[in-house]
Amino acid sequence: MECPVCAAKNPSEASHCGKCHTPLPGASPQETLNEGGVPEAWSAAATPRPAGIAGAIDELEIGTVLADRYEILQLLGRGGMGAVYKARDTELDRVVALKLIRPELARNPEILRRFKQELILARQVTHKNVIRIFDLGQSGGIKFITMDFVEGQDLRVLLVERGKFPPEQAARVMLQICHALEAAHSEGVIHRDLKPQNIMVAPDGRVYVMDFGIARSAHLPGMTQTGALIGTPEYMSPEQARGEKLTARSDLFSLGVIFYELLTGKSPYPADAPLGTLWKRLQEKPKPPAEIDATVPKPLNDIVMSALEIEPDNRLSSAQEMAQRLEMWLGPSAGSSAVVLPAPRTAAYWKWASAALGVLLVATVIAFRMIGPAKPKAAHAPVRVLVADFTNHTGDPIFDDTLEPMFNFALEGASFINAFNRGEARKLAGQLPHPTNKLDEQPARLVALSQGIGAVITGELSRRGDNYSLSATALDAVSGNVIAKTEVTAANKDEVLLTIPKLAAPIRKAFGDTTPESVQLQASAGAFTASSLEVAHEYAIAMEQQFAGNMQGALQSFSKAVELDPNFARAYAGKAAVAGNLGQLQDAEKYAKLAMAHVDRMTDRERYRIRGQYYIQTENWQKCVEEYSELLKKYPADNIAQDNLAACFGGLHNMPRAMEEARRAVQIAPKDLVARINFSLYACYAGEFQTCEREAREVQKLNPSSEDGFLILAYAQLGQGQLPQATETYHGLQRLGARGASLASAGLANLALYEGSYRQAQQILERGAAADLAAKQPDPAADKFAMLAYAELLRGDKPPALAAAAQALANSQSAKIRFLAARTFLDAGDTAKAQKVAVTLSSELQAEPQAYAKLILGGAALGAHDSKEALQLLVEAKNLVDLWIVHLDLGRAYLVAGLFVEADAEFQRCLDRRGEAMELFTDDMPTYSYVASVYYYLGRAEEGMGSSGAANYYSKFMSIQEKGDGGALFEDAKKRLAELTGKK
Repeated sequence: MECPVCAAKNPSEASHCGKCHTPLPGASPQETLNEGGVPEAWSAAATPRPAGIAGAIDELEIGTVLADRYEILQLLGRGGMGAVYKARDTELDRVVALKLIRPELARNPEILRRFKQELILARQVTHKNVIRIFDLGQSGGIKFITMDFVEGQDLRVLLVERGKFPPEQAARVMLQICHALEAAHSEGVIHRDLKPQNIMVAPDGRVYVMDFGIARSAHLPGMTQTGALIGTPEYMSPEQARGEKLTARSDLFSLGVIFYELLTGKSPYPADAPLGTLWKRLQEKPKPPAEIDATVPKPLNDIVMSALEIEPDNRLSSAQEMAQRLEMWLGPSAGSSAVVLPAPRTAAYWKWASAALGVLLVATVIAFRMIGPAKPKAAHAPVRVLVADFTNHTGDPIFDDTLEPMFNFALEGASFINAFNRGEARKLAGQLPHPTNKLDEQPARLVALSQGIGAVITGELSRRGDNYSLSATALDAVSGNVIAKTEVTAANKDEVLLTIPKLAAPIRKAFGDTTPESVQLQASAGAFTASSLEVAHEYAIAMEQQFAGNMQGALQSFSKAVELDPNFARAYAGKAAVAGNLGQLQDAEKYAKLAMAHVDRMTDRERYRIRGQYYIQTENWQKCVEEYSELLKKYPADNIAQDNLAACFGGLHNMPRAMEEARRAVQIAPKDLVARINFSLYACYAGEFQTCEREAREVQKLNPSSEDGFLILAYAQLGQGQLPQATETYHGLQRLGARGASLASAGLANLALYEGSYRQAQQILERGAAADLAAKQPDPAADKFAMLAYAELLRGDKPPALAAAAQALANSQSAKIRFLAARTFLDAGDTAKAQKVAVTLSSELQAEPQAYAKLILGGAALGAHDSKEALQLLVEAKNLVDLWIVHLDLGRAYLVAGLFVEADAEFQRCLDRRGEAMELFTDDMPTYSYVASVYYYLGRAEEGMGSSGAANYYSKFMSIQEKGDGGALFEDAKKRLAELTGKK
């Protein structure tokens, strides 16, 4: 049969032309679509082809006007549902996209029902990353939908033109798609056909998800027949391919396929035919993107693989979770218009900084946003507030700075509210254009703006006869508009503290807390009890002293509070934090136990915090992980808990996990300097040196005077082999005062050791240690003496090495210094002295000192030519704590024992985890110089196995130290390399 329109030949039984889809003469009439519940306006009754329609019924000529309103401007493309045109809405004078439905599809009631459903569903989903639907209509039998017109290209075109995307660009595209799906899934809408062709990218970078044409609402059962295969095979989830019920996680699988293609430029399921890809995804996991392309960052690789799990329950839980993980990797977006103030300098060691901050409620979370009444689903979004100084109209100084900390506690009874540290805020106020040590409304708002805090709370206390009136007002930090205002009355002076939970309740409600006030008050019962106002006042003084850096004064004030009220738990917690910062670890543990004995006088959040701090101080890292994980389940916006959870994983030497948890802390509080420092440092420890560098530069942006920013940047550069740049960074660090100079001298000496310049290292360390001692800083001096001992050993000079080890011990008896001194004793031949040190270390309760003891004893056994005993002790050390240096020592022991395969494996682990060697003891002491020798030992292991790779490792080691002083390892490597190349 010949088509009357295009003259194509068709089978006699055909109802439509196979080329242009025109109905053929004699074709059976179609049923009216009303039977499927479709309104009469969508009837498929045959109508003459209107003027201006060319060839096929779904091909419109340029200039055609539909419904006396839409002027066809350009054919954009074709999809499964029909042609899409660029058109001008002459009535509203705007450009729109106009989508037709193909005539033969319109004759199918189910397809037409789906087409109408596209409109219904798309109108439910309103989001900036979703194409908006404007209207539906028909003209002369043509059915169409009008929607947003986006000037841009779809992802499929971009992939074909450009190939793979850079990781950051791919992540930002995926993040916007996730936000679009969050909006859709929250309305019960599953897209079901996500693919690059359905994702548009505008010139400004905004991404749009479109074509909900086969989407199915989870709230509208029965719209698609069970077992029906609808979607695009290349992007279809396994359960969709099996015809099973779909959930939001089915869309996540499709996202995983798209993300895979963006990162690698390849399909995760290559096959000759589309249906072949379905079979693969039902049977096997794809090869990870990072194996296809080594430049794919591990966190992005992990997101993709989690999305591509075969079983839905094993995948990411939601588009929101995927978005959060992407945001954690990307970090905060640029372009903020907030006022920028210099961030405060910090010299605190990360572990104790985190512990102290956790107990004393130094908290920041993502910016608070409130414009009108909050939507219920957004009521628990993280909120951060700054409590300004309350105005004391009573004239009684006992109330000065006393009520505000208690108000913080009351606010943080809500799981999503975090109160910014007032001590930190006071420092920032001192750096304003008009410096002040007061946190009145105006400076408090300026500080809030600089830190991205959305709300400021002011308060006033007045006396009316015997009664006291206490009021609080929550203000929008930007506009100054009142968010909420509340007032309470106390019958007498001592009852003022007890009124604070009631004062905070209406403000918590305004921020979105739905907890009934009666429940809030019951939960805080006992937590705001003190024997007198004097106790609370002394506690407030101690907090101010601590955050001003006056640790001894803070300890005295906390102690005075305890003397006034022996049951005041918060004061014990404060003493524990300060003792930890002072290095008084046994006292810190004792005070933490006393705080825990009075947990009935704490809020729920404080109980978790003090237990977590106790586990940090006792180095019970597994319990530490459990405690902070439980805290975060109840208080997911607590960035200090998140930061401390990272520290717990760091204590377990699980650096990749520590990095990810630290990334979450930064995501919650992007301008928190300590969180940013920890994240960058853990990135270096995890070997993610590019991330480490990027984050170190963010630290420098927050505080150009941060010694830690320079220190970590140098680590990142060293890890990437950028030694000249690292040297220059250390020189910049030298100019940042005494601490900077001390850190820089250690770093430069470490660089010199790494390059084999032992004499240069010796000179730097001697000068640096002398400067530390002159500044009455024995601990960093001890570090330098320990490094000096190592340098002397590498030079082959044992007496100076022993002398330097003795000086290290004279300045510090820390477990680290004892361990390093004992290693020097072993290498210098004084085994008995080393074994005595091992006895002291083995008697300690923590796992790491015990592991150090076994390393020393293992080294002694190796020196006595007892390889079996040595290996047993070293394995026991590894079972205690999986330290980097354990693998170095194990490899050397296997080498001596002639077990070259085992030695090679251990040395390879050292290279894989070389980021941990930046600071073996995570305490500012650089130790990366150990890594250089790993290449030499790998050469020995490979040579023992008869591998040709030995020469490469010897060459690598020699290239690192070619400008150095030589030394035993260098000369041996040189000799061995000559022998190997001579054999060839």
